[in-house]
Amino acid sequence: MKIVLAYSGGLDTSVLLTWLKETYSAEIIAYCADVGQEEELDGLDAKAFKTGASKCFIEDLREEFARDFIFPMMQAGAIYEGQYFLGTSIARPCIAKKMVEIAQAEGAHAVAHGATGKGNDQVRFELAAAALAPSLEVIAPWRQDRFREEFPGRAEMIAYAEKHNIPVHASVKKPYSMDRNLLHISFEAGILEDPWFDASAEKARDMYILSVSPEEAPDKAEHVELTFEKGNCTAIGYHEIAALLATLGHKGDVKFNAYNHAELSPFWVMKVLNALGGRHGCGRVDMVENRFVGMKSRGVYETPGGSILHFAHRQMESLTMDREVMHLRDTLVPKYAELVYYGFWFAPEREALQAFITESQKSVTGVVRVKLYKGNIIAAGRKSPLSLYNPEIATMEADPTKAYNQNDATGFIALNALRLKVASRVHGVK
Repeated sequence: MKIVLAYSGGLDTSVLLTWLKETYSAEIIAYCADVGQEEELDGLDAKAFKTGASKCFIEDLREEFARDFIFPMMQAGAIYEGQYFLGTSIARPCIAKKMVEIAQAEGAHAVAHGATGKGNDQVRFELAAAALAPSLEVIAPWRQDRFREEFPGRAEMIAYAEKHNIPVHASVKKPYSMDRNLLHISFEAGILEDPWFDASAEKARDMYILSVSPEEAPDKAEHVELTFEKGNCTAIGYHEIAALLATLGHKGDVKFNAYNHAELSPFWVMKVLNALGGRHGCGRVDMVENRFVGMKSRGVYETPGGSILHFAHRQMESLTMDREVMHLRDTLVPKYAELVYYGFWFAPEREALQAFITESQKSVTGVVRVKLYKGNIIAAGRKSPLSLYNPEIATMEADPTKAYNQNDATGFIALNALRLKVASRVHGVK
């Protein structure tokens, strides 16, 4: 029997690797996806082999994650429960997709993950596997009584690792759990389980990684411009873009478009926006959300680049998208966000919605300028060759085009008021 295990090299998944190998008498193939978590991957394969893995796949999915998952979701304007930018949610189908591909290529009988039975991730991983490889078995040790009985706490895991010579560094556990990827960092559990705890207070300052607090942000605002083509950001204009790219590790020549904006891949768009947004304290969210499994949970999120991209995209749409198309799309945003949050990325209804979203984005092209200041993202300009805004028609002065006759509004209002008048008279209002 072969099992592909989602593996990070930490205590939990290292113990899982050995436990699965012993319990199932199986060959374990370790799989680690790089979706921008910035964790140290050097030596991970050696650690996996020493722990008992027969093979170890370390996949760089950062560009695919940004291009095929983050950007389509941003086109939809999806936010869960009005606050959450879906950073963890959207990473799971990307990770699961590659995991299933490896399992199929290696002839594995099952895939395994270390998600607990209380969270959303178990659902996301397993729904993705069900959609992509329905015959593949999924093993979730945390939902097995025998596993929880053997490992009721972290101390038992550390003892197990020592007994089996598992090479892990068992450090003192942080007072919260953290998950990082290219789109965001999430913090939950531990001290955050008290919804009255102020996660913006001085004593929580060291928790944050991607962003400074608004109080610590620069006193001077900065402007950044985003080029959009069919709803996707393709280039960024910033007065120190070359130096910023070099600092972030970008190699090779950079091309500039007609707006003198640096043309960037989706991955590099996210990297640049994360750096700029984080510098100005943008994208922090503290919320109590409704998990798919039924409970409420408190989460704190850093989404600096994603918050800028979401805001700027909406500004571009405001100039270029037809009113009725926009309003129809907006009615679908809560459903789309739910599908991502619940784990239905590969479900036919999400794919059908995405087809509509893609169609709605055909004219979302142009440039948006935003101002970043003390945690705020402020609209500072928008322009497009496909703009539906006509200042000559919208002006409060005389309309030189004669395209809008104000007298026509009298009949427009009368017809729309007719049903209101009829209803009021039926109910005795004179």
